[in-house]
Amino acid sequence: MTLPQGRRSSTFTRLLRHGFTDPSAAERLLAAPGLDAVRADPVLLDALGATADPDVALLGLVRLVEAQPEESAGTDRRELLDTLVSSKPLRDRLLGVLGASEALADHLARHPRDWRALVTYEAADLHPGVEEFERCLAGATDPVSLRVAYRRCLLSIAARDVCGTTDVAQTAAELADLATATLRAALAMARAAAPADAAQCRLAVIAMGKCGGHELNYVSDVDVIFVGEAADGVDEGKALRAATRLASHLMRICSDTTVEGTIWPVDANLRPEGRNGPLVRTLSSHLAYYQRWAKTWEFQALLKARPVAGDAELGEEYAAAVAPLVWQAAERENFVADVQKMRRRVIANIPAGEVDRELKLGPGGLRDVEFAVQLLQLVHGRADASLRSGTTLDALAALAAGGYVGRVDATQLDDAYRFLRSLEHRIQLYRLRRTHLVPEDDADLRRIGRSLGMRTEPLTDLGRAWKRHTTVVRRLHEKLFYRPLLDAVAQLAPGETRLSTEAARERLVALGYADPAAALRHLEALASGVTRKAAIQRTLLPVLLGWFADSADPDAGLLGFRKVSDALGKTPWYLRLLRDEGAAAENLARVLSAGRLAPDLLLRAPEAVALLGDERGLEPRGRAALVQEVLAAVSRADGPEQAVAAARGVRRRELFRTTAADLIASYGSAGTDAGALVDRVGTAVSDLTAATIAGALRAVVRDGWGDELPTRFAVIGVGRFGGRELGYGSDADVLFVHEPREGVDDQEAAKAANKVVAEMRRLLQLPSADPPLLIDADLRPEGKSGPLVRTLKSYAAYYRRWSLVWESQALLRAEPVAGDADLGRAFVELVDPLRYPAEGLGEEAVREIRRLKARMETERLPRGADPTLHTKLGRGGLSDVEWTVQLLQLGHAWAEPGLRTTRTREALAAACAAGLIPGEEAGILDEAWVLATRVRNAVMLVRGRAGDTFPSDGRELAAVGRYLGYEAGHVGDMLDDYRRTTRRARAVVEARFYGA
Repeated sequence: MTLPQGRRSSTFTRLLRHGFTDPSAAERLLAAPGLDAVRADPVLLDALGATADPDVALLGLVRLVEAQPEESAGTDRRELLDTLVSSKPLRDRLLGVLGASEALADHLARHPRDWRALVTYEAADLHPGVEEFERCLAGATDPVSLRVAYRRCLLSIAARDVCGTTDVAQTAAELADLATATLRAALAMARAAAPADAAQCRLAVIAMGKCGGHELNYVSDVDVIFVGEAADGVDEGKALRAATRLASHLMRICSDTTVEGTIWPVDANLRPEGRNGPLVRTLSSHLAYYQRWAKTWEFQALLKARPVAGDAELGEEYAAAVAPLVWQAAERENFVADVQKMRRRVIANIPAGEVDRELKLGPGGLRDVEFAVQLLQLVHGRADASLRSGTTLDALAALAAGGYVGRVDATQLDDAYRFLRSLEHRIQLYRLRRTHLVPEDDADLRRIGRSLGMRTEPLTDLGRAWKRHTTVVRRLHEKLFYRPLLDAVAQLAPGETRLSTEAARERLVALGYADPAAALRHLEALASGVTRKAAIQRTLLPVLLGWFADSADPDAGLLGFRKVSDALGKTPWYLRLLRDEGAAAENLARVLSAGRLAPDLLLRAPEAVALLGDERGLEPRGRAALVQEVLAAVSRADGPEQAVAAARGVRRRELFRTTAADLIASYGSAGTDAGALVDRVGTAVSDLTAATIAGALRAVVRDGWGDELPTRFAVIGVGRFGGRELGYGSDADVLFVHEPREGVDDQEAAKAANKVVAEMRRLLQLPSADPPLLIDADLRPEGKSGPLVRTLKSYAAYYRRWSLVWESQALLRAEPVAGDADLGRAFVELVDPLRYPAEGLGEEAVREIRRLKARMETERLPRGADPTLHTKLGRGGLSDVEWTVQLLQLGHAWAEPGLRTTRTREALAAACAAGLIPGEEAGILDEAWVLATRVRNAVMLVRGRAGDTFPSDGRELAAVGRYLGYEAGHVGDMLDDYRRTTRRARAVVEARFYGA
């Protein structure tokens, strides 16, 4: 029958007003014959309009009515509809479920009498436990009937959830209890199917993860561990095989897909050795593994271990045995770093297109809350048994009650976690599928928003709430660990609970602080008081403490920050820098905690911290700009000592710029180009050294001779200096050349030149707050026995008559760095024929170079040094690579212009391009040279003094590892990788240099 237009329009409008998005379809459904008795009842329409999705709820209701059994369709249908209209509890529960879960509507359509499970409204029904669920499942005799019974129980849990009868924590606990009952039922089926196996063993099922923590989702893997023991008189091996068959059958009963679908996967991969280990172990085998082999994350997982099925006595024995191991985990080396690294790894594995929708694993998601809470539990649960709950919200409440977490922070985190778990539940409930992704479809988002009580603008309100809560979690999950450390030394408001000194000490030790008492004193000095400086530092310190903890030396980082703060705390721009420049604070923390060199440079002139707040402040400056600034500073000074002090001051600031940029880049994102970092450091330090020498030269000449020296004078860089490959700890290898001006006596010119050299070296090494610059002229003709300065003619005469092949080799890296530019170019023209000999080297010269190299390897390696780890003279180290490249230059640069460079990597690349060395071998040599150079730089950065070998001190060695990109606890991998890299390089050297 066709309804009048006016009537249709009125119904259409009413449906729209009640939240239907497809009123036309809803009208057709309401006209279904089965709804005759209730179609006009306003109570039904109001109840449908109150559901998460009225359209879906109405469709589910029609399907349920039509599915009533044929033999009693009239009676059953009438009973359903009468109860629906007359009983508000049933109406709210049934329609609430139908509007929130398409999957449970499908279940009701297949099992139309199961709606009666929602009728009862007893006190026990409101909060059922394991026993009630076991009774509900008792009639199940096979996997199919178990699934039907499970869904019936799930129906009642979902009904209480969507109606608000239970909160999200109670719902999660009920789901965990239902899982417990299901595991027990499945184990009973497995035992009934194999009574002989059941008789031979004792088997306990230990719940892990969310099931163990009493906080399960609607659809989730149920994580378990199986523990088995032999029954009396049964061989252990035979008993374990029987227990394994029972456990496997239990897993299949729950996981297999049947005509009624599946329940959930049972995941036993948290067991010792994961999927590679035996499915069932004895208790002693478990303990042996945990005591010897287990990683930090495994103890973190055991925090939620709870016996749920099988042999109760064995399960309790397991729980009692592993508990002490769990609460000792925080004493493990690198404990906090391991936990935080695991969290970072989880985030890194999220597909890029899903990270913004990932509710569980993404930044600001559920896992951030859980990791933060578990970290605090493991640190403080050793001494405080009240913290040993496997349930996240219970543990968070206990942490707040004990003063381990601020009350306001705990409340905000509790609210955020409840919202995110509710959102997760609603997403999974709709189709009963395991997912943690927030959907993108507007209809899905609208349904979820309405189910959470957002009725006016569900899409907008849901998006805002989700963003607000994830922002809170992002902000708090790191702060949660560090903020109470400040409260432990600060004045608290009445009623607030303070973290005890012992608890603060425990937390600092867990973070890697070697001297927690000193750290607490620093925190007190930094955070106490009512000044603006103290307020800003109280805000910043929780984050800084996290960054310090991520380094190899948190103590040094915190001490350095206190010193910088004491020096600059009253400077307005410094406070603004800390408050406003997001990257500046993190950069400062990285620099202060990475070793001794950079903090020493900074603390000599703390104002250099301003470089860290400028986006381009860490970019290296070119040689021309540096020379210009140094010469300007020298010209303003009164005497030579003040002038050179000014030049050294510029050098100190620029060294800090270079070290800071290097450290920040090295601690930055994965995939940093190590070769580019080495080149940048080498160029920057070499340019800075050249500018400093130029300034010293100008200061000495101006003081002794005014504007012009009686002889033209040039400084030639050789070795790493000439190759623009200086490291932080390198001396400046140079040659000095002069040429008397017209009319000047040779002796007078030589005297002036020698005086300049002596005064430059003295001034650059004067004790001061700035690092000295050591000038080494030992590569000059005749070495230490020869004159410090020669004229161009003297060099020409010597090289023509006395020059040895090693001197030609040394001249390969000769480059003018300061002084008279024309004289420098003339020197280069003089030595070019020696370093790039026409037709290359003769066989005797090649043999001589090889003899020299072999002699150096045997005589110059320090006594007791490990040749596999010595970066300069060790196998495959700097000397090996450089001599190999230089031999190619001496032999072929006359014909290959690309080889006429002072830089090792450029020459190696040119040799490869010219076909003189295969690309693979060139790559091996380049990798070894870059790695050895970085190790030398790292040693200087960490120790504050130069060294050619890895440090022996454990903390210093760890800091070198962090600089090279290795996570805490992986210095062994670093040493193995170094040996592997240099071993491959040595094999190339044997073939290419020695011709082996």
